[in-house]
Amino acid sequence: MIIFVVTLNVNALSTGVKCEELTQPASMTVQPGHPLTISCKVSYSVGSYYTAWIRQPAGEGLEWIGSKYTGDTSYKDSLKNKFSLTLDSSSNTVTLTGQNLQTEDTAVYYCARDSQ
Repeated sequence: MIIFVVTLNVNALSTGVKCEELTQPASMTVQPGHPLTISCKVSYSVGSYYTAWIRQPAGEGLEWIGSKYTGDTSYKDSLKNKFSLTLDSSSNTVTLTGQNLQTEDTAVYYCARDSQ
């Protein structure tokens, strides 16, 4: 059994005046070999900033999966055949989809807004 724990991530800008909110499901479980879909609803326009997906396996460091912006998507080379990112500008949602996940994909998955 694969357990994915996904948490609410709030990303504050360095000015301390403005704060962005990124909301994800609390947790989910996916069986090995099955797909994963996690949506991240954000308070900013997804067409104005890159939104990244990052994961952190238990006891390990952060691993960047990829980033999405209108007309541009980038992935970590070793993960580009496993994960895909889509965005819906009408609902300000960026979705991570994973295929054929295995136990080594168990991690906390985060969405985050790029500061640029």
